Amino acid sequence: MRLVLLGAPGSGKGTQAARLKTELGVPHISTGDMLRAAVAAGTPMGLKAKAVMDAGQLVSDDILLGMLGDRLTQEDAKVGFILDGYPRNLAQADALDQLLAKIDQPLDAVVKLKVPSEVIIGRCEIRFKAEARADDNPDTVRKRLGIYAEQTAPVADFYARRGKLQVVDGVGELNDVTARVKQALHCESVATNG
Repeated sequence: MRLVLLGAPGSGKGTQAARLKTELGVPHISTGDMLRAAVAAGTPMGLKAKAVMDAGQLVSDDILLGMLGDRLTQEDAKVGFILDGYPRNLAQADALDQLLAKIDQPLDAVVKLKVPSEVIIGRCEIRFKAEARADDNPDTVRKRLGIYAEQTAPVADFYARRGKLQVVDGVGELNDVTARVKQALHCESVATNG
């Protein structure tokens, strides 16, 4: 299974990816985690990314795509993967399609977790109080939701036009949301294979 999880910050993508990876038998690939690991390991792409981050700039799409290309050709990802946090914009979605075609690993499905903004803000406030993560500050979350609406939300339309998108209600008990995601994936795999 080659899967992309989409959704606003705080929608539960990372949580659902962590729950699905064992069942699907594929790695959960978070671009944020991948970036931090490459920097810590001192890989060539990690050193390039570190120089950009040390200069206070955002890591370019080219660097992220290069790191992702390296990661997706590793042995454990050859059977599939769950991408979390990528693609974040239309240029990345197009570049990902090209990369996956080049390595002959087209996406099987894209699942978007649909969660209202007020629920996301509430979730992040709880996490902010518990973990003191700066990016979960309510003001920061509102800004991130605005960026998501502008840049990342159109990615769902990109995949819908290709017949890959399944939208899942991301509100409720974790087990219920996981069950909905699995049901959407079953429907998608039936549609893809039949």
